[in-house]
Amino acid sequence: MFPKALAGVLMLLLWSANPAAAQTEAPPSVKVSWDAVARVSSSTATLQVVVNPPLRRGSKIHDPVFRALEVLQPEYARYVPWLPYPRLAVAELEAPHDGQTFWDFSLIDPLTIDFLEATKGHHPVLNFSTTPQWMWVTPKPVAYPADPEEPDWNYTQGTELRDPSGKELGDYYARVVSWYTQGGFVDEYGKRHESGHHYPLDWCEVLNEPDLEHRMSPQTYTRIYDAIVTAVRAVAPGMKFIGISVAGPSKLPEMFEYFLNPANHKAGVPLDAISYHYYYSPAKDESPEAQQFTAWDQTNGFLNTVRYVEAIRKRLSPKTISMINEIGAISADDREQNQPGHVTKPIPNSYWNLCGAMYAYLFGELANMGIETVNASQLVGYPTQYPSVSLVDWETGRPNARFWVLKLLKDHFAPGDMLVRTPQPGPFVYAQASISSGGKHRLLLVNKRNREMEVRVPGATGASMRFVDQRTAFQPPASATLKQDIVRLGGYAVVVLEFPN
Repeated sequence: MFPKALAGVLMLLLWSANPAAAQTEAPPSVKVSWDAVARVSSSTATLQVVVNPPLRRGSKIHDPVFRALEVLQPEYARYVPWLPYPRLAVAELEAPHDGQTFWDFSLIDPLTIDFLEATKGHHPVLNFSTTPQWMWVTPKPVAYPADPEEPDWNYTQGTELRDPSGKELGDYYARVVSWYTQGGFVDEYGKRHESGHHYPLDWCEVLNEPDLEHRMSPQTYTRIYDAIVTAVRAVAPGMKFIGISVAGPSKLPEMFEYFLNPANHKAGVPLDAISYHYYYSPAKDESPEAQQFTAWDQTNGFLNTVRYVEAIRKRLSPKTISMINEIGAISADDREQNQPGHVTKPIPNSYWNLCGAMYAYLFGELANMGIETVNASQLVGYPTQYPSVSLVDWETGRPNARFWVLKLLKDHFAPGDMLVRTPQPGPFVYAQASISSGGKHRLLLVNKRNREMEVRVPGATGASMRFVDQRTAFQPPASATLKQDIVRLGGYAVVVLEFPN
């Protein structure tokens, strides 16, 4: 044991070497120069809606979920009838033969109409991503469940279309678009099918994650894209199109290089927009405490991917816009959801706040890169279909923290805002200032850690503050008025300050 005198000398030496250790560290500052505008934002905070049984009429969460969607009033919401439920996604499950066709929208219409009504007055993006399986070459016909609510992850088989030109598939999509925009269509044998729908749709995305579904090469996907676009434009001349939509953009530079080169497309085929996806995914043995570190490492890696994709786009097709229309997190537990006997593990509430904070950070960074839409994925996830990506509680339909972060951003940041160059207050808190088209001065703050942080924002006294953190949980954003220029951020908090005029 040290003598008391020697211990005192040692403490004095330590204090001299690091005086900050003997006092409370001053909070970092965000000193915004409001006249230093970096760019005008073109970015919209929005979401994707994936079709699944909880969204069907009569489900216990149908009404509250669609009310939440209507309250959100999203622009460019992405609607995806997707592969696990063929009867809810594919309008022609059997090939026409002997003068008979098998078109059936009876299960698809209620879901689609509810979505279109909830987003009426805006600009939704339709992506009927799952193609009729009979159009693909397979060793034997691919069966699908009789029960529309039974998931089937093996429906999308085959890598070659039975009509390699893609015309048969293009005609299928032209009829689907006509059903919702033109009041109906004429089928393969010349019979008219009436829908009565005349929705003013103007955005269509061509397939989903072709790198995973049917494992398409850039050449195959581009040929199919051209065939679908050509057919759809014949019935909906004003339609705009989104292409690529890959799951793994960092692995597919050749997809962007090939697709974005106009020389690889038929004359007159537009390249209006491209899309691709990002999901943070922790390791199987990763604790919730560790995720506050790995989430940002993975996300910053994705931002580097965006930079290289943007360089390709600007070089080959600068008028094409970019949409990142699936952003979320997939837990390690969800990756085992197809295993026999799998039971979804409880998800801590802090996880939803971590995902919300990650989305807010991405929105700020992607807005600075000129990305057109930043879509949170997805409205409803539930056991057997990625519960960890849900924006609502799949038992009650109540929006979780991810949804409320999305709404907070959507309500305060919009295309036309001037993004101000914003000094970062350190590695743990993200900041981005903006000036709205109406002259409102706002500051987004994101706490990257699951612990309380403080930052000083000179001039913020009297500012209004709206925030989502672990205290607000499943409640709408809370409000407060700052009485000083110190902002206290709860763990994974997302805060919007609006300064007094």
